[in-house]
Amino acid sequence: MITFKKIMVGCDFSEYSKNTLEYAATLAEKCQAELIVVTIINRRDVDTIRAISDKQFDRVIEKNVEKLADDYVKEKTAKRNLQIENLLGEISCTHLSVKKVIRVGVPFQELLSVIEDEQADLMVAGRKGRTNIAGVLFGSNAEKFFRHCPIPLLSVRMKE
Repeated sequence: MITFKKIMVGCDFSEYSKNTLEYAATLAEKCQAELIVVTIINRRDVDTIRAISDKQFDRVIEKNVEKLADDYVKEKTAKRNLQIENLLGEISCTHLSVKKVIRVGVPFQELLSVIEDEQADLMVAGRKGRTNIAGVLFGSNAEKFFRHCPIPLLSVRMKE
């Protein structure tokens, strides 16, 4: 019989996140597994802030922009930590063993890295995240992740 000791769930705070987290939490409870909630701060957003200093020759401005980027990451991390806590409270699973992982990077690459680092047994993910037409034209993070995920993957769909 297959057992799951660590169930990982991706959380991007889109409209699908609560439903996906609820599925993962229910599975974790029934399997008596640890729930690992992962959210990724997109490196593209941080790099955009840093790009402002690329054309500047004034080192003071460059240092201020770097501090701004660091502050952005700290602020986003704190906000996402609170959002995860709120979602966990909404679905009434505060009694579970939950580990929160917040990273900065390319979302699908970071999710793959967390799977390896945490040695997760099962990944629970929403069918799609925040992207819409851009994801259709260029390939979404979710699509890339689904193609490369090294562990069993449960794709949760929204109820119509």
